[in-house]
Amino acid sequence: MNVPDELRYSADHEWIRVDGTTVRIGITDYAQDALGDVVYVQIPEVGSSVTAGQGISEVESTKSVSDIYAPVAGTIVEVNADLDAAPEQINADPYGGGWICAIEVADQSALDGLLDADAYRKLIDG
Repeated sequence: MNVPDELRYSADHEWIRVDGTTVRIGITDYAQDALGDVVYVQIPEVGSSVTAGQGISEVESTKSVSDIYAPVAGTIVEVNADLDAAPEQINADPYGGGWICAIEVADQSALDGLLDADAYRKLIDG
């Protein structure tokens, strides 16, 4: 299972790429593998304020529908509109073209509560 060292992770299987005061998020390789073939992604709305743990998106696969949660509080500043036409990018490239949205973080200290790659590997390895 691919778990890039430079990313942070949530216990809900979202990955977080920190870039200054903004974070880009998506679902992990582990999550997309568990879901199976992704057929639809509900894209959140730019400008929406979100709280940590709030559902911000849904990913529908051939197996199930899963909620995607905001790993931090803030404002959605960018979305991956390409997922409308190509939701399978979440399966093909979960850490690249399969990103879901970017959030301007309200409180940078919230990032300290996220998992590093080693802690996430322990979580998924049971």
